[in-house]
Amino acid sequence: MNKDNMKKVIFIDVDGTLVDYENNLPESAVRAIREARKNGHKVYICTGRSEAEVYQNIWDIGLDGMIGGNGSYVKDGDNVVMHQLITTEQCKHIVDWCHSRNLDFYLESNNGLFGSEHFEENALPVLQEYSARKGRDTNITIRQIFPDMIFDGDLYRSDVNKVSFVLSTYQDHLDSIMEFSDLTAGTWGGAGEKALFGDLGVKDISKKRAVDVLLEHLGATKEDTIAFGDAKVDIPMFEACGYSVAMGSGGEECKAAADYVTDDVDKDGLYNAFKYLRLI
Repeated sequence: MNKDNMKKVIFIDVDGTLVDYENNLPESAVRAIREARKNGHKVYICTGRSEAEVYQNIWDIGLDGMIGGNGSYVKDGDNVVMHQLITTEQCKHIVDWCHSRNLDFYLESNNGLFGSEHFEENALPVLQEYSARKGRDTNITIRQIFPDMIFDGDLYRSDVNKVSFVLSTYQDHLDSIMEFSDLTAGTWGGAGEKALFGDLGVKDISKKRAVDVLLEHLGATKEDTIAFGDAKVDIPMFEACGYSVAMGSGGEECKAAADYVTDDVDKDGLYNAFKYLRLI
């Protein structure tokens, strides 16, 4: 617990931590962050989303910056501290490979989300399953989940942070590891073979490395930090920080790795943890 008056650098995952999986932002979470910043603490989101997916209601909370693309992008205020991109050649390779296997996908760029030709219809049942696994409403549309996704843009791009693609089987992910040795291959939407999506990002990036880069920029130390997350991908962020909090609605691996488990995201979990840690 934060028993002293030392100012903290706080890292908060977005999906499942700051907002629920229907993109609902609890008012108590907004209040917690604003009060913590008034108390002199710095608050950054640390997310798999690219900047184009961080919608205005999140920025309106008041934040000190962000880590995006699972660690490929680091921003402090208006200052971009680090930004590593997939090359145009790598992007073309991914797009052509996905097309050759009839896998729908979307490109994640700070300038927007760019969906493949049939992503809107073919990815819907997969995202409905993802929502069902989280115990959420399955009566959703792609436009509700990705309101600004572009479906007629150029797919050979130079501004891509990472690419997510629908898995037809887990073998698609295993094959992507072999096909893209120059990139980092991961999955999301479920543990192991239950995964729903594969993703491909810049080699050797992680939330942990991005936290280290930002702390060096800020002149802060690991002991000054607290991380909040809900999923396996957040564990490297936990390892980079002095104290870690998992949401009660999070995955079992994440909760096992955390120093403290708070309430569910939609049951004031973030606010209650901020109170417990005496940030507010």
